[in-house]
This record gives sequence, C-alpha cells and structure tokens, in this order.
Amino acid sequence: MTMDASTESFNDSLGLNAAGEGLWHATADAAREASSGMFGGWTAALLAKAALGDPRASGSLSAITVNYINRVPPGSALTLRSAPLGAGKSLSHWRCELWVDGVEGVAATAHIVLSNRRESDRFAELSMPQVAPPATFPVFHPPGPFGETMNIHSAFGADPFNQPTTRSIAWLRESGDRPLDALMLVYLSDVGWPRCWALGASPRLSSTITLSTYIHGTPDEIAACGNDYILSDFVGTRIAQSTVGSRSNLWSSDGTLLATTEQLCWFR
Repeated sequence: MTMDASTESFNDSLGLNAAGEGLWHATADAAREASSGMFGGWTAALLAKAALGDPRASGSLSAITVNYINRVPPGSALTLRSAPLGAGKSLSHWRCELWVDGVEGVAATAHIVLSNRRESDRFAELSMPQVAPPATFPVFHPPGPFGETMNIHSAFGADPFNQPTTRSIAWLRESGDRPLDALMLVYLSDVGWPRCWALGASPRLSSTITLSTYIHGTPDEIAACGNDYILSDFVGTRIAQSTVGSRSNLWSSDGTLLATTEQLCWFR
C-alpha cells in the first residue's frame, strides 16, 4: 500500500530502531512538540509501540499507564527499553522505559497490558453525546508544532477560559490520512486543553504527571473507523493543591466507545 507524505510523517514520527532484545533507539520528533516538551500523547504512543513491537509480545493493546518524570526535548536522541513482567494465556504485562540519551534519569515509564481477546458477553453503560458532524464546526489547530498535526472541531467548550464547567466535546483527527489504530488512539487520548484553564482568563503552566488509556474497541471496530474523526468527551474531575484530575471518553462516529482515559496534571 502506498502512503501519502502526511501518513508517512506519523509513522516516521514513531520510528523505532531495534538495538537488541528489548532495546530500541528513536528520535523525539520536533513536529510533535507541545508547550513544555514533547506532546504527552506522542510519548505514550512511542512507549506502547516498544511493547507491541517486541518479538516476545503477543496480542493487542488493552491498557497503558504512562508516568512522565523528566522533560523530553524535541529532536533529542532516545533509548527505550521493553521488558515482559509476566504473562498468562490471555494477558501479558510489560514495563517500558524511555531515556533521553546523555541525560541522567529515566524520562518516562509505562506499564502496558496486551491481550489476546476472546468473544464474550457485551454491555455498554455509556452513550455517546449527540452532537452535529465535524464539518458543522470550524477547524482549530492548537498552538505549537503539535497543533499543526491535529484537526479539532469543537462542539462544546471551545473557549477554555473563565468557564463554569471544565467539560469539552470535540471531533479529533490527526491531519494525515493514516487509519486509526491503537497507537493513534493513545496519541489522541491526551488531546485537550488543560482543565485548570477554566479557572482564569489566560493559560496557566501545566504538565501531565500520569496518563492512563484503556482500549475498549476491538481491533475490528477500530479498523472500521478508517481515518474518520473521533469524538472526545473530556472533563475535569477535581482541581486542588496544584493538581488537576481529568478523564475522557473517545467514540467512533457511529457511537462505539473505543477508549477511556484518566490523567493527573500539575499546574501553577
């Protein structure tokens, strides 16, 4: 299959070069820079890819929790390590680490669960918010290089400042034509303005401490999305003592719950 330049850009952005068992080299793609270093969704997706790409791995991504420890400078050389922690018939647990070459201390760690899913009973408690299609709303690109890789159409909560609620609902799509997969869902799971912004009239410095993404969509359901928009329903949980809790639900355009996320941020 021939990929266009924008699709190749996302794939190349997550490029990993094997350097031994459970050892990888990569480069922090400057095109995915956010306000204080690399976009957290990019870091999470790269860590997930290290586990999925390990020859010892089996199954699809079910869950990933990333702890962000040190800043990852755009353009920096990176080393990643992936290691299995234990496995059963259906589930395997992995630990992945990301290091900035030449910098002491790990930059990010991830605990990852891979699964060989089997058919079972089904039930869904949540329903997708009823909003108009993406083309109904103007496109928005967040500031910075990362923002140029995203097309965001806000259905609710487009203005983040001085708001009585932290909730926002938006259609999201990476600017390339790359089909949706688990890595892209992880990438999109961190897209959203910092919920502490709702407390004032201007942006406040914030950074993600930890981000968990849970993949609910089956591989077939995710593949059926193609390069369609995904609906993000994002809301804060509590803001206190310099921390911001938030969660989001990611839906396909036909109303299938694909992923849920939970994160904690630090702000000033």
